[in-house]
Amino acid sequence: EATIPATDEGLLRGDGVFEVIRVYDGRPFALRDHLDRLERSAANLRLDEVPRTELESEVPELLAERGGAEFDGCLRIVLTRGGHRLLFTEPLPPSPERIRLGVVEYAPTHVLDGIKSLSYGANMLCGRLARERGFDEALLVTPHGRVLEAPTSSLFWVDSAGKVFTPPLSEHILASITRDRVMRVADVEERPCTMDDLRAAGEAFLASTTREAQSIAQVEDLELPDGERTGQM
Repeated sequence: EATIPATDEGLLRGDGVFEVIRVYDGRPFALRDHLDRLERSAANLRLDEVPRTELESEVPELLAERGGAEFDGCLRIVLTRGGHRLLFTEPLPPSPERIRLGVVEYAPTHVLDGIKSLSYGANMLCGRLARERGFDEALLVTPHGRVLEAPTSSLFWVDSAGKVFTPPLSEHILASITRDRVMRVADVEERPCTMDDLRAAGEAFLASTTREAQSIAQVEDLELPDGERTGQM
């Protein structure tokens, strides 16, 4: 029953911030980290102060209403320029066991660094362009050949010696909560990535709230094995 006025610039201009939180058995995973990032995003976008106290009480109320321990899926939090907040649950999006990626040329909008904003039109279009070519998802690559991430997921690759790498945040990628968790539990090195790095990789995977760690089967015509490190994540 929630509504947003048609004049809210969150709707008209994508001027707002959001978080998607994985829910396991009715419990939101890494909620504090997501709310911390929501506050950073809002501050960087010059939104009003995040109503954190209200969110911390509304999240468990909503999840209890959704079914408590019976619910396994996602929770989305949206804050708009017009001062509205939305919380709603979603099922997990369908996804193959291993994913095939098509390269889409993409230039990051540097001014949005550190902001998980509602302005996701470019990311969503990249995914559609890749799917039009028969792939499952896009792999964003700059005009200068730097491999960044997928539209809603971080990229990791493993070299022939078993070392795990991921592009650094200085490449203007999202500071993903799941990326941070992977880096905490694995010996990951941040390093700019090129297509040559992926061609030499023994395996690669995407990481996100909804995907967790998902093995990459193919990038364009390059086939990648389902390696041991990906299975450990």
